[in-house]
Amino acid sequence: MGFLNNGRLIVGYDLGNEFCQISFAASGSSEAETLSQVAGAQVYNIPTVLCKRYGTNQWLYGREALRSSQEGVLVENLLSMAWDGEPVVIDGESFDPVALLAIFFKRSLGLLPQAGPKLGAIMITCGLLDTRSVEVLTRMVESSRLKAGRIAFQSYEESFYSYMLRQPRELWGHDAVLFDYRRGGIRSLRMESNRRTTPIVTFIEERKHPFPEYALPLRGEEDGERDLTPERQKELEAAFLKIAQEVCGKGNVGSVFLIGDGFSGDWMKDSLRYLCKGRRVFQGNNLFSKGACCGMQERIEPGEMGSAHVFLGGDKLKSNIGMKVFRQGEESYCALLDAGSNWYEAEQEMEVYLQEGNELALIVSPLVRSETGEKNGRTIRIVLEGLPGNMARLRMRFSMKEENCLAVEVHDLGFGEFRLSSGRVWKEEIEI
Repeated sequence: MGFLNNGRLIVGYDLGNEFCQISFAASGSSEAETLSQVAGAQVYNIPTVLCKRYGTNQWLYGREALRSSQEGVLVENLLSMAWDGEPVVIDGESFDPVALLAIFFKRSLGLLPQAGPKLGAIMITCGLLDTRSVEVLTRMVESSRLKAGRIAFQSYEESFYSYMLRQPRELWGHDAVLFDYRRGGIRSLRMESNRRTTPIVTFIEERKHPFPEYALPLRGEEDGERDLTPERQKELEAAFLKIAQEVCGKGNVGSVFLIGDGFSGDWMKDSLRYLCKGRRVFQGNNLFSKGACCGMQERIEPGEMGSAHVFLGGDKLKSNIGMKVFRQGEESYCALLDAGSNWYEAEQEMEVYLQEGNELALIVSPLVRSETGEKNGRTIRIVLEGLPGNMARLRMRFSMKEENCLAVEVHDLGFGEFRLSSGRVWKEEIEI
């Protein structure tokens, strides 16, 4: 890709409601590193907060905002407020919450060693990617007016998958599990692959587990272990061991990743002893930002593992969508939307000639079997009521309105000198 020449940065941006993290790699480099807030230390969390100084238009962000909170209005929960969409009153003035999130996003990127014209591509990752989340992130990027060649979004689940694509091949021999400990509990992600398919279909099972927050550092504190009483350590140990056994006790788990500052310290000796039996265990807190960076690297230049696998996460199109067409007198299959692509990015526009009738037939072929064990595709017929004549030239546009909702728009272009366009437009939304 031309825009990634001359050492431009590929950035993975983990955007959370409490903190964000930034990982980056130079184009052509296979190894991502994470931006630290303290030189020589692994302090990756940038608090997702702003502070507006009283009576001025000066905005501070991150750790500086927390340190200056007595001098102005501290604005927290930027991501959840943007998702809610309600105006925010700060220092007597009303603000668009997405604009506030954009301020934080752009200023935090200024911490990169080669920001500005050296910013080549950014992958933003967050815990949830639904219709509303994609809308908020798109508006945030537009409001920040970043000059980057390519910007995309992916979920935490896909960032875990992307990170694994860049790991040694031996880690792919068995299932992989990630435990993410943050406020609100522990999220577990279990990655499994169906090696009997081509390409290999990989999916992730997500579960959320209520869990005490004793081991989490307070907002604004440096990373490190909390002061835990013996009683609390015992409670944490018993609770996490139970979760670990529930998630890892079935099937064949070969690797486990413990993500988050709460896993530091020595309160989980029994849990580690259990997890390390026949498994490789890794601990850290920057996997999602690194995984986002890996995800953009895969989009720009897919590796061998990425070419052999397809990921079917919650935000992925689960079926191939196409149609039969005639090319040079022979019937062939024309792919329209591909399974494994993000549903909110999947779109196709094309022109066809309809020789007879007023119907279009789409073929929907799922990559995974249904609960009844069937994997056969099905045909969806779209009737163009009122289409004049027996021959027509049509412009068709296909996109996904939601994960399981296909939007089809068909325009009548007429048929050259034989028939002018009627101006008719047909629109349908189809559950797939």
